[in-house]
Amino acid sequence: MLKISAWKVGFVLCVFCLITTLVASAQVTFTTIYSFCSQTNCTDGEGPAAGLVQGRDGDLYGTNSGSPTNAGVIFKLTTSGALTTLFSFCGHSCGYQNGADPIGALVLATNGEFYGVTQEDSGTVFKITPGGSFAGLYSFCAETDCTDGKDPGAGLVQATNGNLYGTTEWGGVNCSEAEPPGCGTIFEITPGGAFTTLYSFCAQSGCPEGNYPQAASLIQGTDGDLYGVAPYGGAYGAGTVFKMTLNGTFTTLYSFCSGGGTCVDGAVPGYGYGGTGAGLVQGSDGNFYGTTSVGGTCSFYDGGTIFRITPEGKLATLYSFGCETVGPANPGLIQATDGNFYGTTVGIDNYSPNAGTIFKLTPSGTLTTLYFFCPQPNCTDGWGPRAGLFQATDGTFYGTTASGGSNGLFDGTVFSLALSPPLGPFVEAIPTSGKAGMKVTILGNNLTGSTSVTFNGLAASFTAHSTYITATVPSSATTGYVQVTTASGTVLTSNVKFRVP
Repeated sequence: MLKISAWKVGFVLCVFCLITTLVASAQVTFTTIYSFCSQTNCTDGEGPAAGLVQGRDGDLYGTNSGSPTNAGVIFKLTTSGALTTLFSFCGHSCGYQNGADPIGALVLATNGEFYGVTQEDSGTVFKITPGGSFAGLYSFCAETDCTDGKDPGAGLVQATNGNLYGTTEWGGVNCSEAEPPGCGTIFEITPGGAFTTLYSFCAQSGCPEGNYPQAASLIQGTDGDLYGVAPYGGAYGAGTVFKMTLNGTFTTLYSFCSGGGTCVDGAVPGYGYGGTGAGLVQGSDGNFYGTTSVGGTCSFYDGGTIFRITPEGKLATLYSFGCETVGPANPGLIQATDGNFYGTTVGIDNYSPNAGTIFKLTPSGTLTTLYFFCPQPNCTDGWGPRAGLFQATDGTFYGTTASGGSNGLFDGTVFSLALSPPLGPFVEAIPTSGKAGMKVTILGNNLTGSTSVTFNGLAASFTAHSTYITATVPSSATTGYVQVTTASGTVLTSNVKFRVP
């Protein structure tokens, strides 16, 4: 591990450092909240490649890929920078009994627990409570030739039926587990661990539906189906966008590089450097938005695109990297409460301006770079963000870098980004759809004493805590926004509409 003591000394006494920058007429406040390898022997881990998730307690939860003393950790972090290691994977030293190398973001389930996957030694699915109680649910390659899949490369999604869905890079009934480039699977697992393989890629010669779903988590659309991307395969070998029903009916929506040549529509979606690349996000207009790692109209290898695709499969390229801003754009997008999309680029070198960026994109395709990583000597603010951003219910953006920080060039950081003027607080329903009588968790801030919870204007019964509310979807509820009236009279609105099937 590389340690540079000459500059480590200057930062070891501070938990976070503040940088304010003015880029492209958009003022942002960037704060390094935590630098990994801050503990003796790096027991807090190194190199986070995954994004973060907010827990019911308002803290941030995430994973990193490990250090000389462990095979990865699960941590929680307050927004002021106090880190607690919840679980350390032991890896080879204990025969991989709990897995190793956690990959992808955790998902907060409706029961208040977190679910995730590891990749090493074929991979596992696990769950962990906010207090750190860990349980392994499933170990992959349990079937001959790994027909159940091998090596999950992205996090899970919990669907409205309560079950969790994910992908593996390798295995399935159509490829040997050792046969590159993988094939891969889509699976379903219950919160209790009952496992089902729903789909195996490369069901047809040449893998026209895509293959090797490497680093992009699935999402559930407002129609109830699962949507995702595969970086390889398809009609032109450059990846696909697909959807699948919860019972396993698969449809290919789009094959990239349809124009041939330099792939002006982009290529290789959902490919991740270190395991967490770009999935899709469904916008408020009902369309899906995502990124590709290469291609576009400006440059192939230094490029990549941001695209919009309808649920029926009509694709439009909104932005091509490689003209002014170096791609690739693989870490993905979120749509924030102001209606704009925000994301990060990985960058290609450990120095600015190629150490990665944070950007904003309007729905019409106008891109503004908000922050260039590594303006400080030795990149103490971090470099190489390998995951997208996450907007907490206080309106602030949070993310991770896989490298940089105040303790070593390759240790990584957690950071926050606030806009000026700031985006206001909101509430988030988990899940984002459900039928009458279903229990829903509503995340937020300062919710104690809240006087009202409504689903599209219809009052619901609820119990309020400081940072979350449990509410019951009322009978006769219809699709619309969830609103919470706090004790101070402030009305907080959900970031997306709650869908009632």
